[in-house]
Amino acid sequence: MSKQELVVIGQDGAGRAGECCPGLLSTPLEEERAQALAKVFKALGDPVRLRLLSMIASRAGGEVCVCDLTPAFDLSQPTISHHLKLLKQAGLIDSERRGTWVYYRLLPEMTDQLAQVLSRPADPSGAPLPASAGTFS
Repeated sequence: MSKQELVVIGQDGAGRAGECCPGLLSTPLEEERAQALAKVFKALGDPVRLRLLSMIASRAGGEVCVCDLTPAFDLSQPTISHHLKLLKQAGLIDSERRGTWVYYRLLPEMTDQLAQVLSRPADPSGAPLPASAGTFS
């Protein structure tokens, strides 16, 4: 019987970006991973979908009814439903029908994966690398 110690990812520094699932800045992506990530980034590549995701993610209680999302846009309900469908297909949100209405909630596992992919690896001393001065405007 082996006496090898198991390392639990996420404890004692194990599982940092680059150790389990490498980020863009630590190793080149394999084709399959790049295709999967491209689908998610494509879903996020539309301002309406970004706003929808933000509205869902920031909602107190963790979920929001489609009836509360639609009035925030100058778009038809079917168009909003289409954007929500694309976010759901990308694995960013999930939904549950309750009577007439559909309620949406964020799937934080996917946003955590995206954050990990986009994170810069720490330098060998363990300190994060300095941030650039650039911001989105």
